[in-house]
Amino acid sequence: MPVTVTLHNDLARLTAAHRRRPQPLVLELTRRTSVKDFLEAQGIPHTEIYRLLINETEADFSAIVEPADRIEVFGPPVPLDLTLPTRLRPGLRSGLRFGCDANVGRLAGLLRLAGFDTFYRRELPDGELAGLVVREGRVLLTRDLDLLKRKEVVFGRLVRASAPDEQLREIINLFGLAALIQPLSRCLHCNAVLQPVAKEEISQRLEPLTRKYYDEFKICPGCRRIYWPGSHQERILQKLEKLRA
Repeated sequence: MPVTVTLHNDLARLTAAHRRRPQPLVLELTRRTSVKDFLEAQGIPHTEIYRLLINETEADFSAIVEPADRIEVFGPPVPLDLTLPTRLRPGLRSGLRFGCDANVGRLAGLLRLAGFDTFYRRELPDGELAGLVVREGRVLLTRDLDLLKRKEVVFGRLVRASAPDEQLREIINLFGLAALIQPLSRCLHCNAVLQPVAKEEISQRLEPLTRKYYDEFKICPGCRRIYWPGSHQERILQKLEKLRA
């Protein structure tokens, strides 16, 4: 007998089957499988699932799908607090930190701009990135469904928006981060927290006009890049203030 699957929140948009027919999805069960594998075969990574009901009973990812089961699948509540353990995954212990793959590289820069700890290395293979986010307790952000289906990945988000500014808004809203934005507090290149530096210490590295018109500077303790409140800062702050609102 077929299995009935009802997708809540916006999970329906992730499955090709839904684009061909309305919910609930009526799917054939062709082999013995866990509900995690069954749903991922429909295009829904386990990282997008935050609650499962099978025949109106709470279930976890290891539950075996049986003929005639009625499965309900729920996406994340908003705002999402990953520190709270659920039946499907443990709580995030290390605080909210992100890891981005190459297809959301500009989002990584914007998250750093807003002050959020974000790992990004464009050339890193998917397997190494997945291992890194697990070891460091980071939330994997990507637009790659297959990357999120890797079994070792615990916390992740399939970024829905395509434009970088809208991607940033999506992540800020999903995790309720507006009040935590700290503009220009991290290095945009290496993610380190910037430190104040006296003008006289870096004066020889400044262009003449910068040396003349600016007195407040920060330096990255990693790559030693220097930052100051130039005209670009006002544009950045305006963008981030809109997100705060």
